[in-house]
Amino acid sequence: METFYLECPYTSFPRSFARDYKETYLYPPPSTIYGFLLSLVGEEDLTTHLGVKVAIGLIGETPKISRIVRKQRHHKFSKTHAGTYPSSQFSKPNHQELLTDLNVAIQLDSSEEKATVTLTERVKIALSTPEKITRFSGLSLGESWAMVNGIRVYRPEDGEIRWLVTDNRGLIGLPVWIDRKTTQGTFRRFTLENNNFREEAWITIQNY
Repeated sequence: METFYLECPYTSFPRSFARDYKETYLYPPPSTIYGFLLSLVGEEDLTTHLGVKVAIGLIGETPKISRIVRKQRHHKFSKTHAGTYPSSQFSKPNHQELLTDLNVAIQLDSSEEKATVTLTERVKIALSTPEKITRFSGLSLGESWAMVNGIRVYRPEDGEIRWLVTDNRGLIGLPVWIDRKTTQGTFRRFTLENNNFREEAWITIQNY
């Protein structure tokens, strides 16, 4: 098991039901963290590292929420052709929530993975010898514009970790898997705890 420190200056995790007003989850969803790690190591197949266990913690204060206005296109493509949709007619302002100063701890356990080279091993390779990794685009957490400052091995001086722990009565609902074909999500409930790490913090990434 290895713990990593991730720093992101600003990002957003839009809720599945968000439309004109894009609300954000306050904490990084497991599905997003898994996608981020795949992007880090240059893996495009979501199923390659199924079985990996991920634990997510928050370092420092809970990130603050700010609200911005951004332009977003609104139109439906024709069944017969793409059509022409000028911005002047098919764009309108939308509100979106952002999280600022997000510091995350990520712990990985690849003991139940079936991949020849596990996700934990690939992340270590990406951090120690990045020239061995083939990937493209910037490294983002969430949407493509949400570039991270960096990721490295966690150090005790980074601060105390508050872990997201699975709890059927928890008030924090987050997606743990998104089906790309149906866009349907599988959700779990969590509680944020100040206590030491415990087994209930593990989330197994699988195709539900």
